[in-house]
Amino acid sequence: MARLLHTYIFSFIALSTYAQIGGSSAYQFLGLPVSARVTALGQSLITVYDDDINLAYANPSLLNPEMDGKIAFNHNFMLGQSADSYVAYGHYVDRWDLTTYGGIKYLNYGDFVGTDIFGNEQGTFTASEWALTLGASRRLYERMSIGANLSFIQANFESYNSTGVALDLAASYILQDEGILMTLVIDNLGTQLSSFADQKERIVPNVQFGLSKRVSKLPFRYSLILHNLNRWDLLYDDPDADNTSPFGQTPQNQTAFGSSVDLFFRHMIINGEFLIGKAENLRLRLGYNHQRRKELSLANINSFSGFSYGFGIKIHRFRFDFGHTTYHLAGGTNHISISTNMSEFGRKRKQPETE
Repeated sequence: MARLLHTYIFSFIALSTYAQIGGSSAYQFLGLPVSARVTALGQSLITVYDDDINLAYANPSLLNPEMDGKIAFNHNFMLGQSADSYVAYGHYVDRWDLTTYGGIKYLNYGDFVGTDIFGNEQGTFTASEWALTLGASRRLYERMSIGANLSFIQANFESYNSTGVALDLAASYILQDEGILMTLVIDNLGTQLSSFADQKERIVPNVQFGLSKRVSKLPFRYSLILHNLNRWDLLYDDPDADNTSPFGQTPQNQTAFGSSVDLFFRHMIINGEFLIGKAENLRLRLGYNHQRRKELSLANINSFSGFSYGFGIKIHRFRFDFGHTTYHLAGGTNHISISTNMSEFGRKRKQPETE
């Protein structure tokens, strides 16, 4: 029974990763997108400086006074019984010129049937992970913003539990008049405080660089994001894998140059967002994640793995967002988000002047 439960544990950890880069580290659910907007734009959006409080989770340097009073609710309908939720709230501290926020991320894997080594059922158990994140940011000067997140993490798999902490550091260089933003983010600098078994697992940092540009005379912004820059080779080498397609085709071996090009593009996420209307109340989104496409596509079979899309619309005081990403021919995930500014509900409407 104990051996079987250990197998479940490591299976859960592998399932929570959004890209197959080994599955040998803890708390990989931290890398899952927290909002429908992020899902629609390729699973990463560290390059936009606006009032979206959800963006602070992946890049705390994007926190700014426009996020004061913003609250967001997000839910990701994942494959199987798994579901991921995230709630965030922002607050601007005028006295210190500091924008802060708090967010809670919760991933539930559903209910599972426990069995012994002979397949006899021994009851059911659950598995889940959650993280409480607190962050802050401020402008150093007009064009430079820095920020940090601190996350407290808890994972529960049947009777096995683990806790940990992680720190995110970020800096953004913002040219608002030119519509350009460049950013550097170091995520998941942390450790386990308590482990599932006797040996602690590592938390793997993720170094990211991003660049975005708002196209002049066109309501469109594109972003280029490079992730896992602290690790060149993102290939997951499975010696037992059979790359032969269901139709009996065997893929050709790549040249050394082709392999290097493939390795480079596995670090890249490209996305674009159309901002429609004078107040940009309607937004259409498209993203492409090359690593996800290469690792979750079937050999010699065309699919939409790696592509994502979505939209956002603002109605009165509420913004509604939807994002879909295709992981595999077997299916994808749907993400929904609702956000608003709580401070707007306390504002009194201006009364018409009377003579």
